[in-house]
Amino acid sequence: MNATRHSVAVIGLGSMGMGAARSCIRAGLSTYGVDINSNALQSLREAGAKGVAQDCADFASALDSVLLLVVNAEQCRKILFGNGLAEQLRSGTAVMVSATMSVEDAKDIASCLQEKQLIVLDAPVSGGAAKAEMGEMTVMAAGSDEAFEKLIPVLDATASSVYRIGTEIGMGATVKIIHQLLAGVHIAVGAEAMAMAAKAGISLDMMYEVVTNAAGTSWMFENRMKHVVDGDYTPRSMVDIFVKDMGLVTDAAQSLKFPLYLGSAAYQMFTAASNDGYGQEDDSAVIKIFRGVDLPGKVG
Repeated sequence: MNATRHSVAVIGLGSMGMGAARSCIRAGLSTYGVDINSNALQSLREAGAKGVAQDCADFASALDSVLLLVVNAEQCRKILFGNGLAEQLRSGTAVMVSATMSVEDAKDIASCLQEKQLIVLDAPVSGGAAKAEMGEMTVMAAGSDEAFEKLIPVLDATASSVYRIGTEIGMGATVKIIHQLLAGVHIAVGAEAMAMAAKAGISLDMMYEVVTNAAGTSWMFENRMKHVVDGDYTPRSMVDIFVKDMGLVTDAAQSLKFPLYLGSAAYQMFTAASNDGYGQEDDSAVIKIFRGVDLPGKVG
């Protein structure tokens, strides 16, 4: 497929959606951006988007594919069915659903799209804003061979690793939920370790340096605990997103009758942080639930 002839709309120009859209532009795709944030739309227009808008009405019929990079299933449903996008797309358009959601939601959304003769890829993503900007996201996807084929230009532009989990819709969602179990626990235990260091009077700069050069490190520790060291809780991924994601993990475990020892504790930690008023801050702000510790203030 000729990428230069492929038209894609990236819906949701947040920390990952913006990077994915820019990656599509750099790859030569005819890229449209959709978001309610006018500043995000202006930024993508300046990056070379073919068009930007708060909905797809003006260009939906010209699209070969849609990449949904919004927060949850509720937002996907509102965009696709509440705002009528599914009705506006041409038959055979490929829809890559990349929000983190339950298996049941993934199947239901896919079924509704397929009834309208649209092609669906259940394709959650990971990698964060930096990887999205470089076109190096990790995609864990399930769907038909036709869905993968139609979305080759988008996958090539936005991802360095594409894992074909299977053909059954919901398998991609399942892998992402299990991944989020690990991600959430890593953030939570990283915060616990750094809070303990602060309580013991250890410099957090020193603690971070030691851990990131020793066996206890992880990608999440290196990325999120740097925010703590810098005292910068500007949201790249919010506490409330992990309240949602760890809730999905908990629901999935219950449906499997699977014990969730560490995941349950992490879920309670993020919920406590949200309850304390930190829900809209970076998810590393989960460290603020620990009392009696002095944390760095924002530098600069």
